[in-house]
Amino acid sequence: MTAMQRKARTLTHGQRLLLRRFTDRAAAWIRAGRRDDLDGIAAVLGCVLRLAVLLAGAAGAVWLIRRWPAVLWLAVPLWCWAAIRALDKDEDEEAPQKETEAPEATADQREQLLTLVRALIGDHPGVHLSTLLDHLRQHGQGEGWTIALLRTRLPLLGVPVRKSVKVARRVAYGVHRDDLPQPSPAEAQQDAA
Repeated sequence: MTAMQRKARTLTHGQRLLLRRFTDRAAAWIRAGRRDDLDGIAAVLGCVLRLAVLLAGAAGAVWLIRRWPAVLWLAVPLWCWAAIRALDKDEDEEAPQKETEAPEATADQREQLLTLVRALIGDHPGVHLSTLLDHLRQHGQGEGWTIALLRTRLPLLGVPVRKSVKVARRVAYGVHRDDLPQPSPAEAQQDAA
């Protein structure tokens, strides 16, 4: 592979990361429009409105580029620069940091975490890390954590993480039921009672 091919592959990988981040942020922003205090169609009108805003923005960008193609002379270098920066951020998230290392977990803490994960899995094949992180945040834990941080901490606590766990037709990082260790005898007795 030549140096030019390596650079092109690097740029392609950065663009994939950038697109994934944009789509994740857009999807999260659309999901945030849902109202829990309402029922039926009224509850999702905020999501529909946010989706319409994003589609109007995309249509406006297409119109702008078709009207003035010279805009691409500015847009393409900015896009490539952002793609290269996305690679740097991805490497930063993957690199273990001193502050992200989990403290020594006691056996009791580990069992509590495993019990929580088993409860969240329920009768599904697994649980996504985003669901686990949302649950932790709702209960006052995990403030400031990210999915990447959770992905590095769980194995340190003895909870294996898979890259692709399918739950409700969605595939993402998560904990699969088959990877969990068997419950302790004390926990098995509590479940039986």
